[in-house]
Amino acid sequence: MTIHIGAKLGEIADTVLLPGDPLRAKWAAETFLDNPQCVNKVRGMLGFTGTWRGNKVTIHGSGMGMPSLSIYVNELIKDYDVKTLIRIGSAGAMSPKVKLRDVVIAMTASSLSTPSMGMFKEINYAPCADFNLLEAAVKAARSRNIGTHVGGIYSADVFYDERPDLTEQMTRHGILAVEMETAELYNLAARYDRRALAVCTISDHLLTDEALPSEDRERSFGDMVEIALEAAFS
Repeated sequence: MTIHIGAKLGEIADTVLLPGDPLRAKWAAETFLDNPQCVNKVRGMLGFTGTWRGNKVTIHGSGMGMPSLSIYVNELIKDYDVKTLIRIGSAGAMSPKVKLRDVVIAMTASSLSTPSMGMFKEINYAPCADFNLLEAAVKAARSRNIGTHVGGIYSADVFYDERPDLTEQMTRHGILAVEMETAELYNLAARYDRRALAVCTISDHLLTDEALPSEDRERSFGDMVEIALEAAFS
């Protein structure tokens, strides 16, 4: 057990999928895993361990934003020795090439700041995905004949951003989508020599103001979970 995770040693799998929302973790575990068992509910941050095609998997919420994710990922790595961490979550499109329901697989993650900034000091470190996970996820996504994009995303510090100039520059430089966690996930994976990836479903569009109706989100998010699972065990 740790400060924020109540699971006993052995109850967390080597592979962990990380949705931000703990209720989405519950939904994903009950939908895609065999015999899912709740292994954490400290502070309402739910985590479940089960199996997928015979492989042990944990699906654990990470909260909103990089500081929250950093707490859980640090403990998962340092206390439970997790080897593979895949973020599954929603994102807002920042490119005209990206459409609602498309899947964005993050090769890199830009940011204004991360919890690791104090460690890097003057270095503008460029966090990136594990290539083998990335390659496997792209293959899994394309086999589903759904819109798939691979490239850079932006991990924001705030949800209610009032920087239209920043959005314009992100779009100008080819950033595909915005979310709030991946940059720090990739920083931590690099620091501790672990595999990490982010697979995101586009739920809204910053350029067109479109958004997925709530009843459509679950079906689209299901594709993302299956892509992450296939990538983890390819």
